[in-house]
Amino acid sequence: MDYYKKQKTFKNPIIPGFYPDPSICRVGDDYYLVNSSFEYFPAIPVWHSKDLVNWKQIGNAIDREEQMLNLDVGVSGGVQACTIRYNNGTFYIISTCIRKEWPRLDYNFIITAKDPAGPWSEVHYIQDAPGIDSSLFFDDDGKAYFHANRERQNGNGGGDTEIWVQEINLDTFELVGQKYSLWNGCGGNFPEGPHIYKRNSYYYLMIAEGGTCHWHTVTMARSTNLFGPYESIPRNPILTHKHLHRTYPIQNVGHADLVETQNGEWYMVCLGSRPKGGYYDGGNLIHSFGGYYRNMGRETFLVPMVWEDEFGPIVSPLTGKVEEEYPLPNLTSYPIPFESGCSHFESDQLELCFNTIRNQKMDFYSLKERKGYLRLKMQPTNITQDDNVSFLGRRQTSWTFSAATKIEVNLNEYEQVGLTTYLNYKAHTRLFIEKNLGTTYITLIRRFKGKDVLVAKEEVANTKCIYLKVDGDEQDYRFYYSVEPSKWCNIGGIVDGRNLACDISGGHTGAYIGIFATSNGKPSCNYADFDYFEYVNL
Repeated sequence: MDYYKKQKTFKNPIIPGFYPDPSICRVGDDYYLVNSSFEYFPAIPVWHSKDLVNWKQIGNAIDREEQMLNLDVGVSGGVQACTIRYNNGTFYIISTCIRKEWPRLDYNFIITAKDPAGPWSEVHYIQDAPGIDSSLFFDDDGKAYFHANRERQNGNGGGDTEIWVQEINLDTFELVGQKYSLWNGCGGNFPEGPHIYKRNSYYYLMIAEGGTCHWHTVTMARSTNLFGPYESIPRNPILTHKHLHRTYPIQNVGHADLVETQNGEWYMVCLGSRPKGGYYDGGNLIHSFGGYYRNMGRETFLVPMVWEDEFGPIVSPLTGKVEEEYPLPNLTSYPIPFESGCSHFESDQLELCFNTIRNQKMDFYSLKERKGYLRLKMQPTNITQDDNVSFLGRRQTSWTFSAATKIEVNLNEYEQVGLTTYLNYKAHTRLFIEKNLGTTYITLIRRFKGKDVLVAKEEVANTKCIYLKVDGDEQDYRFYYSVEPSKWCNIGGIVDGRNLACDISGGHTGAYIGIFATSNGKPSCNYADFDYFEYVNL
């Protein structure tokens, strides 16, 4: 690392927060990157950069109700493991939508665009395309090839998967010709996330193995023929942190993609996590330092690499592991102008960072009914249910942050409006205003493994205006309320944030900070108006 400190450097992750499964492509001097979004909508965030370090979200590839009905997906279902590619003037994103009726064979799909900022096309489902983590490869002769994983044809079943390939007609989005089995990896479970590259007459197949937790691994094979046979390169695995202690600050690296700069440098983007708050062994908190609680889920990292063709690529050449800091790429720097983290809801469109939970109809809120406010309408469902709910949130992107909102509401009995730190419907903490039997309360509830625990409940004056705030400091979350600007009252003291870690609460996503409204099972035409929503990394 002393070598790095002598040069101008960048910090990892390049895209912090729950932005996993990165895929990247370059068009001229521009770089584009996409991530998995799972059950959240709009889906598939699209990013742009000029220097591989500074990234700006320019759109969401799935942002219209008619593109895809995403209503029957569960926790960590939905849209995942996207690949973005460019060929002859067209951008392609290929991905998989996982419904609750897993497994299904017809939910690999492609969308296209001339401008990566959108609009993207309607969804083209690919028939007879089993498996997940689909990708595209364009060969020198102009033909395109679909590849993904599937249950191993001559294996033992039950998670024993392999990578397969077949030609695809991108005019009709139909697979043509024969399916070919390519490789089932180096022995890790669930070979997936395939990408094919061609270099010096060799086809290189890079995959992920070992699942997406501590044993995650990137491996590679090569062949002189697209359809194989593929031979594992001697350097495998080309990237893993499974040999490192769990107190190392970056864990579970994998699911990667490669890009060559216009200056001939090569880089890998991969997912990884920055756990905090203790080392978890499946049942006990072992250490108070380091940790394995990944509240922000899997994030996007950038790693330099070089090719040594006989043995394949060398990833992070000086250390062999993903570092928190590297020298800048040999590219002109294009810093992103500062953008305030405060949304005042002056526009008719939400900022790109906001998401709902699977709800593509987007009719439960309005930015037009009261200018300068976001109106969130009551629904009988609430965020403790695996259902469509009145929720809008954005990802937590730092271990230290502050988020606040101002709410105007005239509550009916048993209605609730509030602020939440949210992982899923079984794991979150919610701070809300409610009215029971004519009395108005501020209530704080921590939910873990589907069970609510009342942290605190305080009576407040019947007011139509309330301020709510949450501050995060690693695994310590503090919640506040106020009936006057900046006169914050802490409620509940320090609240343990480990319920937001997918390691013990399940799934593959990460923490959101959001707002919600519910009429708790009763029909209602009521609503709450949010004057602002502010999120700041500290």
